[in-house]
Amino acid sequence: MHELLNTLYVTSQDALLRLDRDTVRVVVEGENRARLPLLRLQAIAVFGRVTVTTPLIHRCAEDGRDVVWLTRRGRFRARLAGRALGNVLLRRAQHRALDDPARTLALARQFVAGKVQNSRLLLMRSARDRPGEEDERELRAAASQLDAILADLPAAADLDTLRGTEGLAARAYFAVFGRMAKGRPAFVPGGRSRRPPRDRANALLSFLYALLRSECEAAIEGVGLDPQVGFLHGLRPGRPALALDLMEELRPAVADRLALRMINRRQIRPQHFEETPGGAVSLTDDGRRAVLSAYAQRKEREVRHRLLGQKVPLGLVPHMQARLLARRLRGDLAHYLPYLAR
Repeated sequence: MHELLNTLYVTSQDALLRLDRDTVRVVVEGENRARLPLLRLQAIAVFGRVTVTTPLIHRCAEDGRDVVWLTRRGRFRARLAGRALGNVLLRRAQHRALDDPARTLALARQFVAGKVQNSRLLLMRSARDRPGEEDERELRAAASQLDAILADLPAAADLDTLRGTEGLAARAYFAVFGRMAKGRPAFVPGGRSRRPPRDRANALLSFLYALLRSECEAAIEGVGLDPQVGFLHGLRPGRPALALDLMEELRPAVADRLALRMINRRQIRPQHFEETPGGAVSLTDDGRRAVLSAYAQRKEREVRHRLLGQKVPLGLVPHMQARLLARRLRGDLAHYLPYLAR
């Protein structure tokens, strides 16, 4: 159970949330774990087997307080919004921001900056593990390229230029991605390939990115934003552009880092993949189970959120960032600050 950004997140399975006068009482295994004043809560989000009593649901609806239901793995299921005023105003603010080229560019720049900074951090962490080796030199050289790209981001005058700059960073990063895989030539990618993935590393990354995209879409839905109205990614029918925006800064910190951990610790093996006659590579059923298990464990690991100044489970980070983005769009924050890993 965590109270963050005026939202109560309940992840304990079989927990019971009940109304107790003007408070919400959290009961786990028959024990009272917390009692929180409703006045300070803007939303309640529950994951998996968590029961919210009818009186509490009615009170939240009456107050206009969101209640969000997600699966244990974070897939969005439903949201009680009560009076629709709040979400209507938030979505209007989202559309107004999209209609303002300067605000659109500023938000898109922050998503890219977060991605590049987190990519650089991963390169530097890997370089420190290989002192004196050629890999260290190449990884540090790529990190220096990303440093230069970060310095150029403020000069990007439009979205096309910004997207081109992001593409340069991605190419520099994936050109040395295989050097972060310790002595495992079977997992050295030939750059980034997708639709379909052409090697094991890309197949693993594509599967993890799909999981992360689902998490980000759930987080966006959970705060009442429209997942199809993004800023960095253009509008396209059926595409959750805002979820794709949000996941950019999280790719290196969540998906890439886990992929490398699984490769380097030999938790994933060549036999976890299969190749089709057309050359596409995908995970086997056993491979998917191994990745899902590692992903679930990774989400429970606590990380320090720099802006909040406290530790939170990694699985809640997309929800934190979605809420910060909503606050920026409402005008409650001067800037949107991306998640930066440590």
